[in-house]
Amino acid sequence: MDKHLTSAPALKVLSIIIVFCAWEYAGRIPVSPAFPTFLETMQGLWEITIDGSLLRAYPETLKPLILGVAISAVLGITIGVAIGLSFKVEWFASPIFVVMQSAPLAALIPLLVLAYGIGLTSKVMVVCIMAMPVIVLNSANAVRHTPTSIKEMGRSFLGSPMEIIFKIILPSAAPVIFAGLRLGVSAGFIGAILSELLITPTGIGDVITYNQAIAEYAKMYAAIFSIIVLAVVFLDVIEKIELTLFRPDKRVSA
Repeated sequence: MDKHLTSAPALKVLSIIIVFCAWEYAGRIPVSPAFPTFLETMQGLWEITIDGSLLRAYPETLKPLILGVAISAVLGITIGVAIGLSFKVEWFASPIFVVMQSAPLAALIPLLVLAYGIGLTSKVMVVCIMAMPVIVLNSANAVRHTPTSIKEMGRSFLGSPMEIIFKIILPSAAPVIFAGLRLGVSAGFIGAILSELLITPTGIGDVITYNQAIAEYAKMYAAIFSIIVLAVVFLDVIEKIELTLFRPDKRVSA
């Protein structure tokens, strides 16, 4: 086990190196004139960082992203737990989120624009409709599949319903809830970029569309690469929080 844990970071680094080498090779073939090499993309990333366009763009992107993810996490976990605890709530609410998860939600963006305009509200809504179904359904499944034996044990020790929920069900379901939260954050990043590309070009979406329009493809891919790196950092932070709160052997992979 110790040897496995020691080699895990090295394997992660190796996988990243393989991907970057494949990217460099594909750019040199080339796959397409509009597909830059990895080194050209890194040069483009340096240029948009030095000229300040990347640093000016991120505050605009992070506002709807952070608000949408926060709302999705709080409401999603709350609704998911309620669905897992009550069959009546499940019958009422679960079909809504099943449909939301399977529907092409990007097609709803024009309707959101008509309803809420092209401002911050529409972008937060896009992040929420992308992130919340995953969080809700994972939370519901986690609560619903809490082992009956430990719930019966709590009742046998005269635990109140609230004590059983907060001291038995939620701690047991928390690893799977965190797994859903990680997936929800990933979907939230997709929603944030979609909103900037389809609603109004601001933030990173503006950097992407502008450099695409002037055929600066290395800078366009650099902006995309930067948002991927940010998403990985967000997910890593959530994973660290999860591993701090729960034993590694109880961690559920997303």
